[in-house]
Amino acid sequence: MGEPEVIAAQEDDGQLDGPRAWCHVMYGLHALSAVSGILTSASIVGAFVFGWPSIIAVIINYVTRDRVRGTWLETHWRWQLRSFWFAALWLLVAGLLMITLIGIPAAILVVVSTGLWVLYRVIRGWLALLDRRAMPVPAA
Repeated sequence: MGEPEVIAAQEDDGQLDGPRAWCHVMYGLHALSAVSGILTSASIVGAFVFGWPSIIAVIINYVTRDRVRGTWLETHWRWQLRSFWFAALWLLVAGLLMITLIGIPAAILVVVSTGLWVLYRVIRGWLALLDRRAMPVPAA
């Protein structure tokens, strides 16, 4: 992996208002999933990966990402997808650790750590979007 690509956020004269609104919707859906993991018996990362709000956000992300190619908003699309897929990967690792009795404490640590990481990613991304800042993501 190289250095993260940073695309400067310029004034777009309203051309990106629609995609920016969709980005807010996607962050809101991801946040809803994460909060449901906090408020229910589900884990944060479990609700984030398997909750319908996040799944809808990922579908929206894939369907609309061509509209933001080459703009500063593309970094937010990539940030959200990377957050989702890395959380799914770490949940898979935790599941594999659960198979062994010795791995159960490590699996719990992975689930809790990944849940906190998910909260960080959603909050940091949404705050950057509100400030019209691009996200630092690796080059595609």
